[in-house]
Amino acid sequence: MSNTLATLLDSAAAELAAASPAPRLDAELLLAHALGKERSYLRAYPENYVDAQVLEAFRWLLTARKGGEPIAYLTSKREFWSLTLRVTPATLIPRHETELLVELALERLTAGAASRLLDLGTGSGAVALALARERPHWRITATDASTEALAVASENAAALGLRNVEFLAGDWFSPLADRRFDLIVSNPPYVREDDPHLAMGDVRFEPRTALAAGPDGLSDLSRIVAAAPLHLEPRAWLLLEHGHDQGEAVRSLLSQRGFDDVATSRDLRGLERVSGGIWANSTATR
Repeated sequence: MSNTLATLLDSAAAELAAASPAPRLDAELLLAHALGKERSYLRAYPENYVDAQVLEAFRWLLTARKGGEPIAYLTSKREFWSLTLRVTPATLIPRHETELLVELALERLTAGAASRLLDLGTGSGAVALALARERPHWRITATDASTEALAVASENAAALGLRNVEFLAGDWFSPLADRRFDLIVSNPPYVREDDPHLAMGDVRFEPRTALAAGPDGLSDLSRIVAAAPLHLEPRAWLLLEHGHDQGEAVRSLLSQRGFDDVATSRDLRGLERVSGGIWANSTATR
């Protein structure tokens, strides 16, 4: 393998063709990471050579990618809502479809109000930090059962200079006592535990506890819907991301628990992705 940037990229893209749906992009991301440069550098200086240390690092990254390891874990970063987030194997890799959860949360609350918002199962902090960036006057609380994930989320908040988020360790609502919020959002595990996709692609390397949720994928969604009214102010919203085929089931859970205005929003592919409702019955919380 010649070691100009142009020839390295051509050879790497060919190597990755059988392992990646976007081999050229992956090659660029990995080479830029090995160089400590932006991708634009590769296009600006295609004739430049790389030294032996960079070449060795790039070869290692290529081998790992051919073995299926996600680009996000190899580069330790992922873009979400125009934020560059650090991710590790302790966190789920943020997906672009989850940006719908952010959009809907921003629509549900008055922009100028000093609202209190809760993000359950925050992982890398993607949703909480996107909202914190858009609404610096909101007070945002984010929980996660994984202390490793919370450490990553806290690092991301510090790197982005976002100080209006607090991170609490605990399973779902357990660290919150009787605190109530104006809106609760969550992207919980919702994959069936026997789903074959758990053994495919990037998902193989992500924390299973952040993905799988019982035989029907609804275990954690059910727990959140059942307990959420204890932590919602009157007329507050609960918004939940779920699988594309779970909209009807989640709407049923919300309606049976007593939520009003229950509805599902579709993502950019037209798939049912986020369901929610308003908690209007402030007295029937148990």
